[in-house]
Amino acid sequence: MRPWDLFLWLELRAILLLIFTVLVIVYFLNKKDPPNFPPGPPALPLLGNIFNIEHKQPHIYLTKLASVYGNVFCIRLGRHKAVFVSGWKMVKEALVTQAENFVDRPYSPMVNRIYSGNSAGLFFSNGRVWRTQRRFAMAMLRTFGLAKSSMEQNICEESRHLQEAMEKEKGEPFDPVPLLNNAVANIICQIVFGRRFDYSDPSFQSMLKNLTEMAYLEGSIWALLYDAFPALMKHLPGPHNDIFSNSKCLEASIRAEIERHKLDLDPSNPQDYIDTFLLEEKCNRKSELGFEESNLVLCCVDLFLAGSETSSKTLQWGLIYLIRNPHIQENVQAEIDRVIGPTRQPTMADRPNLMGNIVPLNGFRMATKDTTLGGYFIPKGTAVMPNLTSVLFDDTEWETPDTFNPGHFLDAEGKFVRRDAFLPFSAGKRACLGEGLARMELFLFFTTLFQKFRFSTLDGVELSTEGIIGATRTPHPFKIYAKVR
Repeated sequence: MRPWDLFLWLELRAILLLIFTVLVIVYFLNKKDPPNFPPGPPALPLLGNIFNIEHKQPHIYLTKLASVYGNVFCIRLGRHKAVFVSGWKMVKEALVTQAENFVDRPYSPMVNRIYSGNSAGLFFSNGRVWRTQRRFAMAMLRTFGLAKSSMEQNICEESRHLQEAMEKEKGEPFDPVPLLNNAVANIICQIVFGRRFDYSDPSFQSMLKNLTEMAYLEGSIWALLYDAFPALMKHLPGPHNDIFSNSKCLEASIRAEIERHKLDLDPSNPQDYIDTFLLEEKCNRKSELGFEESNLVLCCVDLFLAGSETSSKTLQWGLIYLIRNPHIQENVQAEIDRVIGPTRQPTMADRPNLMGNIVPLNGFRMATKDTTLGGYFIPKGTAVMPNLTSVLFDDTEWETPDTFNPGHFLDAEGKFVRRDAFLPFSAGKRACLGEGLARMELFLFFTTLFQKFRFSTLDGVELSTEGIIGATRTPHPFKIYAKVR
């Protein structure tokens, strides 16, 4: 080896040693917790606990940690600390009682790469922009959804399209997931785009494919790895890169819809969310409040992720649980027959007379100021994650938390009873803004399907209730029979 090459090699080793030393020093400085900080499992230098998390069932792993360290504990994701909150009492304390202290979202390298520039959409914005955009979206859902008399009719009409698609299977086993995705997504399409799509429309199917993949990857271990080690993951191959490619494809589809809306826009008669947003942008130029086209695209992405993925997953799990429990399916259908009959279209007026764990964790929150939770000190800026699974399976709130038991929601006379610890839509200031619309969809789709069909699966097959974890909890692939009653 030439002297110059030897010198370069020694210099490189010195630089690498210096970098390693600095990283170790930074780690130990960051590791030092403030007094009375929540406890947690031992963590590896620089890596933290990220490789201890069970990537297939992270919510179960985190629920078990609560039994060891208590309902408020800390784990380290790379160099960053995250506090996890478990159980109905503590989750309610964080999301409801101290709602203002935990209303903001923390910084996320992954989110920052998707939501570039000053745009942050509906779910990852904070402060005045978030409040303004949330109020606007809720107003649009009321105007073009719940308060619009035709929305119930639209859902009933979509139910008929769904029924017809299932009837075309002619009694053969089929995968119901694509059909449920089509039907549910078409409802949010009518609010956002002002129209529904045929189930065979290629652009519609492309949007749904990108949505499904994004929803899985954003809640996977790959997203955690990207946020923990962004400088490294940005340059590595892997499924995490699909998060960004799916996002770009979805944004391109939405931009095409926005351009179509611009050509047909009638300022005196807006037809949907996009029309009204464009008018708000044009008339007020409130870019500091998020009324700009780049943010419109991201808001539409968020509405689709929340408005289609969760409701579709709920219907999928509803099918699975009633197929696994045929006696309960028979009871449900007997009640539908008694109240509605075999042929009349169900309506929301029937709901008072009739009798799933979909989002296993929740979105990260951030402490907006120094505060106390469960007796522990939570410094300003700390990331906080409510574990919704721990609430839905809290044995201090539910009589049989590990059993499918509709009786949890019925009184002694068989009447529906609302339970405070039932949080499928989260709670507090960041609760699902489309809860009312989702409840209408789920009731009408579910009732219409079970009025028309008896559902079963292949002989000798028991449908799994384990689920695949992403941003939502997805059933393992399954096939069913839909036999006309």
